[in-house]
Order: sequence, then structure tokens, then C-alpha cells
Amino acid sequence: MKLVPYWLDSISPVSGTALSEFPTRADVVVVGGGFTGLSAARTLAKAGKTVVVLEADQIACHASGRNGGHVNNGTAGNFQSMVGKYGLEQAVALYRFFDDAVDTVEQIVTSENIDCDFRRCGKLKVAWTEKHLAGLRADQDAVKQHVDPETDLLDRDAVAAEIGGSTTFEGGMLYRKSAQMHVGKFGSALAANAMSTGAKIFENTPMTALHRAGNVFEVSSSSGVIQAQNVLLATGTSRRAPNWFRRRVMPVGSFIVATAPMSEDLFSRILPGRRNVVTTRNIHNYFRTTADRRLIFGGRANFSQSSEKSDIQSGQILHSALTEIYPELESTEIDYCWGGNVDMSVDRLPHAGEWNGVTYAMGLSGHGVQMSVHLGHLLGQKLSGEQVDIPVWNRPWQPIPAYGLATHFMPVVGAYYRAKDRYL
Repeated sequence: MKLVPYWLDSISPVSGTALSEFPTRADVVVVGGGFTGLSAARTLAKAGKTVVVLEADQIACHASGRNGGHVNNGTAGNFQSMVGKYGLEQAVALYRFFDDAVDTVEQIVTSENIDCDFRRCGKLKVAWTEKHLAGLRADQDAVKQHVDPETDLLDRDAVAAEIGGSTTFEGGMLYRKSAQMHVGKFGSALAANAMSTGAKIFENTPMTALHRAGNVFEVSSSSGVIQAQNVLLATGTSRRAPNWFRRRVMPVGSFIVATAPMSEDLFSRILPGRRNVVTTRNIHNYFRTTADRRLIFGGRANFSQSSEKSDIQSGQILHSALTEIYPELESTEIDYCWGGNVDMSVDRLPHAGEWNGVTYAMGLSGHGVQMSVHLGHLLGQKLSGEQVDIPVWNRPWQPIPAYGLATHFMPVVGAYYRAKDRYL
């Protein structure tokens, strides 16, 4: 079993720009070489801007290459709860924002002819209990009435037919606009496309300091100092971001396993609908298949940040959850096991805006595959001088309560949610 992401191990990664080309000036410096930064760089370069991306490690090697490969529409939280908190108009706008994010990914894949196994497959949100199903039923009624008539509620038998005959779930909600892709292939192609358009991407080049010098920013890095008119911070959970951002982003570990390739017969039975699947447990799981006949199965298996020890422990927990749904996979080997940190915000919504003149996009809260690409594209347009509508622009962003101590309490939070799943 390899303790590396399947997505990154199954590609030939693209190399960044040679350090000999490191400039001293740029129109825009983008800090972070994940999907947000790469998407922004591509859009900026296409608009004729000189853009430099600083990546502390390798291109798309963190959250962008360590997720489940879901490109889902639908917000992270309950639609009715969003209506109660923000009002119907804002809730509808936010829901459609996620729809638009999936569209943006598809448009880039199509326009650039990216071979990344992109497919509109739909998402199933499946209910563990009758109580969960009642909640899904009420939410689906509201979603269908106000914003997405293409959703459906499936009964127990319909869900069982979708996920290989498993009777684990009481029913589910089907979102038809969701998609999936091979995020390793997509990330490499996005970076290559941005560089072919003129962007410079420097790997192993962390930002070390950032300050305003008159009308420009001075961005210091391990490779030199760049003066720029604008700076975009797309650092996710990085500790290199200014403290104002770190206090608003909680790094939460998410863990994934990938099975060995299955026989055609077994593979055709496991998930015949080839949907993305997300469960309603508090300690939820998410899974999907791949083009080479694997099952990718993930979840919040361990309420700690990713490390070799926690990844191994989480792999064992995930294997147990996987075989609870699919007992016939008990003897199927696990080829890959890995973890990564999700940048969670208190309200579970993405945040973008301007802070002290610096543009930012962070706090994607588990919906980063599509939203990172979409926000990066929109911010690239905005920094190129276009007028764009960004529903989350400069929204109030609450700091993490008891920041600095909160991560130490995550195992306790995990135990609480496991108890809720077991007894409530």
C-alpha cells in the first residue's frame, strides 16, 4: 500500500518554470500553486497580464491533488438552513454559485481539450437513517421548488440499484449536475496551459514576506523579491499566510483510500450508476469509481491533521467503513492510502475578497475542486479589470473560536460526532 495520492502517483507531473527565469517585476503575484492559483494564472495570462505563481512545494500537491475527485454542485450545508440564515435570495445565489463552479471546470476541460476523465455523473447524497431521509426529503422539496428542479428524491430500492444492491441506506437525494475527474491529470494540464499562455510558475519557492511599498507590493521569496501591482493569496491551510487568514481557516484532515483495480464483473456491480456518493453521517464518507476500475473511498476518518501515522490509522478505519457498505470488497486490496487538510471556515462557505489591498480566496470547506477553479478564474478576471459578480466577495468571515487551541480539541469533536452517529 502506497502512502501517496493515487491521483499524483498515476501521472507524469508537469515541471514549473526554471529558477533562472525568476523575475523582479510582475503585474500579479499569485501565492499558491493549487487549482485556485493555477486557474487565476491561466486567466490573467490570457488577458495579457504578467503573472508569477509562487508554490512552496510542487504544483497541485496539496489539497488540489489530495481530494476525492468529486466536482459537485450543491452547497456544503442544508439549503433550508441557508435560507433561514441568509434569506432565500442569498441562499439561491450561493447554490447557483456552486452550479456555476462545475460549469467553469467543464468549460476549461472542453476549451483546452484536457484529458482528465471529466464526466457529468451526478451526486447521490444517501441517508443512513429514516430521520436523515426525512431531512433530505424536506430539503429536496425546497431545492426543487426554489433553485434546482433537476434534483430527485430516491427511495431505498432506487438507491440500492444505484450502488450495487447495498441495502445500507434508507434513500437519497440525487443532484444531476455534479461531475468527477482525475484531479492529477487536470492539475498538470492546467499548469501547462497557464505556462504556455505566459504565466511563470516557480515550485519550491515559498513566500517569506509580504509588504506594501508605495503603490506596489514587495513579495519576498526563497528565490528573490518581486514587485507587483497586485497579489492573490491562494494558500489554503498554509502556515505561511498572514495571521489574519490563519485565524479564519481550520485545517481539518480528510483521508482517502483507493482499491486495486477490480475485475470487470465486480466493478460493474459495485457502483453501476457511476455516481459520486456522499453519506449523511456526521463522520461522513464519500466515494466514486475511476476509469481504471478502482473505488476511491474517503472521509473524516481521523480528527487529526494528515501525517504518516494518522494516514495509516485512517486507512484502516476507511477500509472498515467501505466493507460495511460493500462486504464483497473485504478481500480487495487497498493500493493507496493518503490524507490531506481541508481549509474549513466556520460557516462552511468559501471566502474571497480584499484584505489590506491583497486579494484572497480561501476557506473552501471541502468543496474545493470545483470552487477553487471557479474562484481562481473569477479573480483572474477581476484583477484583469473585468466586472464580475462574486457572491462571496468580502462576506463577513468569522475567526475560529479559541484559535490556537481549537486544533487540540479536534479528537474530542470527533468522539462527539461518532457518538451522535452511533446513538442518535
